[in-house]
Amino acid sequence: MAATNQDSTRPQNTRSIMGFLQAHAPFSSMDDDHLAHFAEHATLRFYADGDVVLSPDDGIVRKFYVVKQGRIRGERHNEKADKTETTFEISQGECFPLAAIIGERPTRTLHRAAGDTFCLSIEQDAFITLFSDSEPFRDFCLRGVSSLLDRVNQRIQSGAMASMGSSISLSTPLERYALRNPIVCSPDLPVRKAVARMHENNVGSIVITDDSRHPTGIFTLRDLRTMIAEDTCTLDAPVRQIMTKDPCCLSAQADAFEAAMLMAEHHFAHLCVVDEDKQLIGMVSERDLFSLQRVDLVNLARTIGTATHLRTLVSLRSDVSRLVDAMLAHGADSGQVVKIITTLNDVTVRRVLELNIKKNDPGIPFTWLTFGSEGRQEQTLLTDQDNGILFQTPEGMTDDQVREKLLPFARTVNDELAECGFTLCKGNIMASNPKLCLSDREWDDWFIRFIDASTPQNLVYSSIFLDMRAVFGPTESLHELLEKVLTRIRKNALFQKMLAGNALQRKPPLTMFRNFRYVSDGKKRSLDLKRQGLAPFVEAVRVFALANGVENANTLERMDELVKKDVFDAKDANAWKDAYSLIQAIRMRSHQEMLDRDEELTNYIDPDDLNPLDRRILRESFRQAQRLQQKLELTYQL
Repeated sequence: MAATNQDSTRPQNTRSIMGFLQAHAPFSSMDDDHLAHFAEHATLRFYADGDVVLSPDDGIVRKFYVVKQGRIRGERHNEKADKTETTFEISQGECFPLAAIIGERPTRTLHRAAGDTFCLSIEQDAFITLFSDSEPFRDFCLRGVSSLLDRVNQRIQSGAMASMGSSISLSTPLERYALRNPIVCSPDLPVRKAVARMHENNVGSIVITDDSRHPTGIFTLRDLRTMIAEDTCTLDAPVRQIMTKDPCCLSAQADAFEAAMLMAEHHFAHLCVVDEDKQLIGMVSERDLFSLQRVDLVNLARTIGTATHLRTLVSLRSDVSRLVDAMLAHGADSGQVVKIITTLNDVTVRRVLELNIKKNDPGIPFTWLTFGSEGRQEQTLLTDQDNGILFQTPEGMTDDQVREKLLPFARTVNDELAECGFTLCKGNIMASNPKLCLSDREWDDWFIRFIDASTPQNLVYSSIFLDMRAVFGPTESLHELLEKVLTRIRKNALFQKMLAGNALQRKPPLTMFRNFRYVSDGKKRSLDLKRQGLAPFVEAVRVFALANGVENANTLERMDELVKKDVFDAKDANAWKDAYSLIQAIRMRSHQEMLDRDEELTNYIDPDDLNPLDRRILRESFRQAQRLQQKLELTYQL
């Protein structure tokens, strides 16, 4: 009531400005007193189309602006091209110039009115007061769209947590979880005494270390059960005979997410935590993570990985959606969630392959390849199959003879994966296609033709086959193949330029007036978040990565590698990663909502269904995609 009384005593103009500000981030998160401070010190100014609002020639910036109506266009002179380029456009509710006023320097960008425009402005003193007193405002000024992205992620997280109670963040360092002074023994200790030591300390594992306290093995109760059931050795044998050698280790600074992914990938339940010198300092188990398995990633991955029937795998796929909700609730960001989904998909694919090898082993070693979004480890709940086979032809056999054995096996696997929810690829990019079941030599020849020909079809294929990794089988042949492919692409400037030109066909869905550009396939007022939103980032980053010898296929990790190679500026890369992650987060949330409504999954959304903050950040994310494409255009002179 007091706040209402105070509000009623404020001048009408102040209340009007506060009402406007409250509709836009970051002001929507600020206290009323801080909004009132802004409103009471604000001046409303009109600028006609083409008027300069702020220029580098004006000297040190003394005012902070918010667009109330209209648009502001940022312009910079491109010395190389000797022309003025538009670097950004901002619209209602957006602020400028953040970096310049915080740095107490002139702006480097000329700000011009694009159409009749009204701006609210406050002087430097009022800005400093708000910067000092309002945490949401200060956070936004220092981090820009990244701070808004945090708010979107927090809302997604809180929504997922609604029925789950409290959580532990997946970003928490392992030193928070790790059991200090873990139970250890020497390699020569008899198994009987090792088990007794575990029993005395009420633990499920014991770490075997050398004289320097480096972990050399681990022995668990599960190992004990296996030893007794299979009668592999006696209780008086030294523990080194039965221990699992070279246990998986992570540093104390690694986070819970990394630990969970390793456990899910390899189906083990314990990790050693080591210091900088690789000395054991603690242990973490799957129980320690996520408050006694509230999030059951490791258990679900193990259940999938040990399923004995196809029908079990089919039924387990419904648990993945529940797990996505749980992971969002535990603080996983969109990049982590797509890796979780991909990891569970990988485990499913491997299990389908293992079950079929048990039933009908083709008798030929092979590597099961995956392409596209699964190759990038960027799959969501909506996915189809993009896979192939790489094999080394045994002596005395021809490539065709090997293919004759592998293709029926691959066809069964493709069909069973379809039963598990991985829809058959409409373009037949599948291992059962003879053109994608090839020897290492044939794959090498295929890529030589692929790169040298540079046909329109090959450029379309580049978005599939140049994002490739192994899911099952030996990896050495694939690594050698990728090294050759990357070397050829680095030496082929024409292919790079054609790849870049093809990448620019995926335009972000923004008009020149910053309105959304909707898809033209009959869907009313829809945006395709995959093709229009994510693809511009994926395609552009791929070109830079291939041209600079980055073997990693994941888009976010490619950006990190390009920063290390000084191809991307770190600040630009962070903005592009944030934007990409935001689009992915909105896409995943949309998929979860479709599942709740029992609707078929699609990548389409109507932006009118989003709240103002999501619409604004979606626009900003698409603008970042435009900036990335401008860098691609400039690099390849397109």
